[in-house]
Amino acid sequence: MTTHSLPARTDAPAGPSPVEPAVPRRGGRRLLRERAGRQHHAGPVAYVLLGIMALLSIFPLYWTMVAASTDNTRVSQTPPPFLPGPNLFSNLARAWDEAAMGKAMINSLIVAGTIALSTVLFATLAGFAFAKLRFKGRNALLMVVIGTMMIPPQLGVVPLFMMMSELGWAQQLPAVIFPTLVSAVGVFFMRQYLSEALPDELVEAGRVDGAHSLRIFWSIVLPIARPPMAVLFMITFVHAWNDFFWPFVVLDMSNPTVPVALTQLSAGYVRDQSLIMAGALLGTLPLLAMFVVFGRQIVSGVMAGAVKG
Repeated sequence: MTTHSLPARTDAPAGPSPVEPAVPRRGGRRLLRERAGRQHHAGPVAYVLLGIMALLSIFPLYWTMVAASTDNTRVSQTPPPFLPGPNLFSNLARAWDEAAMGKAMINSLIVAGTIALSTVLFATLAGFAFAKLRFKGRNALLMVVIGTMMIPPQLGVVPLFMMMSELGWAQQLPAVIFPTLVSAVGVFFMRQYLSEALPDELVEAGRVDGAHSLRIFWSIVLPIARPPMAVLFMITFVHAWNDFFWPFVVLDMSNPTVPVALTQLSAGYVRDQSLIMAGALLGTLPLLAMFVVFGRQIVSGVMAGAVKG
């Protein structure tokens, strides 16, 4: 009687391949996060390029300070000066007095601050509605809002000025503030951010808890939308502060904003370039101060929104 041995099983589980080692399941996600969080050090070429870009960005401000610190004769010479002169503070004082910069800065602060706050509030409300609320004609209305971005603002100057005159707001700050309380760019910007950053589950959870739309906006949307709101506020504030065309049309020298007041320095047959540069430097200082104070918070908010989740 002969016995037959059974063949060895070939379907037995094999160990990890020596070529492709198995990745442990536990701690794998943590390992990926650690790898993603590593800082990549830039090389010398990157530092050189960044230094060149920084110098090119700072040079116009430096040249404004140099021109504001000399006299008109020295500015007009060839080659022009590249080192600051001794007349900076005297030229700043002259520009402050001749252009009534104190009142102009207060007016610009009121106008730019009001426009920036209202744009952030209304753009966030509209962006939330277009991104997460369902209502009839939503897409068509969004196309209308985006379409207004294609219309040049110069086309509406005459009817807008007639409207401000009928309301009795000509040569007053409300004529500058109310036409720009919200912008289509801000609405589209906030809508795009909230479409990606705000999960539908959070909105539905608020509905289940009995919260209405304004409560959801206050408790859920605003904390998530802080990074783009900070960026939109700064961009809108700078744009409103530097706006010249519409304030020049609707205001006069008795109640100017900073760009309108600077035109007073260029009046006359012979323009004092050093005085004009001193006024431009005065008008730029509040924006630089705002960026120094709030720049870190704005950048950190943007980065927090970028790595959110």
